[in-house]
Amino acid sequence: MTSGAPGAVTAVPAAGTGRAQRPLALRLLARPEIGVLLGAVAVLVFFLIAAPSVRQGGSMATVLYQSSTLGIMALPVALLMIGGEFDLSAGVAVVTSALTASMLSYQFTVNVWTGVLVALVVSLAVGAFNGWLLVKTRLPSFLVTLGTFLILQGVNLAVTKLVTGNVATDDISDMDGFGQAEALFASSFGVGGVQVKITVVWWLVFAALATWVLLRTRYGNWVFAVGGDQESARAVGVPVTFTKISLFTLVGLGAWFTGMHQLFAFNTVQSGEGVGQELIYIAAAVIGGCLLTGGQGSAIGPVFGAFMFGMVNQGIVYAGWNPDWFKAFLGVMLLGAVLVNLWVRRTATRR
Repeated sequence: MTSGAPGAVTAVPAAGTGRAQRPLALRLLARPEIGVLLGAVAVLVFFLIAAPSVRQGGSMATVLYQSSTLGIMALPVALLMIGGEFDLSAGVAVVTSALTASMLSYQFTVNVWTGVLVALVVSLAVGAFNGWLLVKTRLPSFLVTLGTFLILQGVNLAVTKLVTGNVATDDISDMDGFGQAEALFASSFGVGGVQVKITVVWWLVFAALATWVLLRTRYGNWVFAVGGDQESARAVGVPVTFTKISLFTLVGLGAWFTGMHQLFAFNTVQSGEGVGQELIYIAAAVIGGCLLTGGQGSAIGPVFGAFMFGMVNQGIVYAGWNPDWFKAFLGVMLLGAVLVNLWVRRTATRR
């Protein structure tokens, strides 16, 4: 039976064969983030050699920025996957949040913080709805969130055209409160003469917080338990319904934050964006060691997974290669990560 304890995701070994008696190397391999850590180091070294401009501070800051915009959303998506579910609406939910804040602020001529708070409520509601519908109907999360994905995609386009007469929102950079919101969600700061985006800091803070929750709190145990075997978890008193709904709500929270960054970084929002991003978030989590079947993973693994995405995305540009190869690289990375994770699990559980 699968244990609810963080990291304890394999079959319980017989007496006298516990992990404590295994070599240190095997115990390290049992960590789901080890494979992606090695992969991230390999990708970094490769592009440091293939694209010398990556070695510049400004280039690395750009890589970290690209990684952070993916990584912030990959974290709640990873937690949801550890809990045994996934969300196909995450990409368009980001745009829904940004559109809500932008159009409400502009059309009603209110302080942008009003739009930000309303967008937060909308994003949390979308996530909670996904979780509620899933636990009430017991439908697969694939079907529930695919439906939400299509609804949000259509609403994003239709409402934006209806309200603005265009497929993009109006520029809100001159509205009250924009400067304060931009400082929180999309500002930069200098480090050794290099401008670093604030999203990099938020990304690492959120990763540290998620790691603490998974490894040091009862809620973290619940997440692993419902992802491993929710019926067994329910039998021992784990609040399965609350845990599932809250995990989807966390994805909504991540969508809100990422949407606010997009809005205040670019001042306007294209209503058709976000399609396909959900697969990138899921892929970053899978590359980071999260299983599609749930019960295994970490918050650190997706950090390295997102970094690999950012490194490949920008590394191809700095190397002067055709950017059309980017998706092919991502596919290779994903398949490679799945095979590495499979090998790691088999090696770690081998006596």
